[in-house]
Amino acid sequence: MATKTKAKERASAAYEGARPYVQRLIEDEELRENLREAYEAGRDAYARASGAKKPSALLDDKKLQKDLKSASESLRAASEALREPEKRSRGGHPFLKLLLIAFIGAVLAIALSEDLRKAVLDQLFGAEEEFEYTSTTAPPAS
Repeated sequence: MATKTKAKERASAAYEGARPYVQRLIEDEELRENLREAYEAGRDAYARASGAKKPSALLDDKKLQKDLKSASESLRAASEALREPEKRSRGGHPFLKLLLIAFIGAVLAIALSEDLRKAVLDQLFGAEEEFEYTSTTAPPAS
């Protein structure tokens, strides 16, 4: 039973260790493209090398060298992308920008327009009741 527990712990640790990389792979299109290019170039290089008649011919094969170079550049770019922190857009979400601009516009409109300010206050606190005050007491006689 102890070996099952240890195996579960190791699997859990492996999962937690790989989780950020898998998440990054899912979210980063450039990383996926680099890995795809590396795979294709490596596959082409392998097919070319395995079909060679003489091993010495591999050293002079320009297409093989090009495929190997392309595969290594793509793998280097993918590895750098995994080591770098995730790129965040500077501007943020466009909807949030629009919401912020609308809020600032509304505040300015209320601050600058007396009629709009009165309408907002009436909506929030109800319309002001206007009344006239008349005294029920008579002024003292002198």
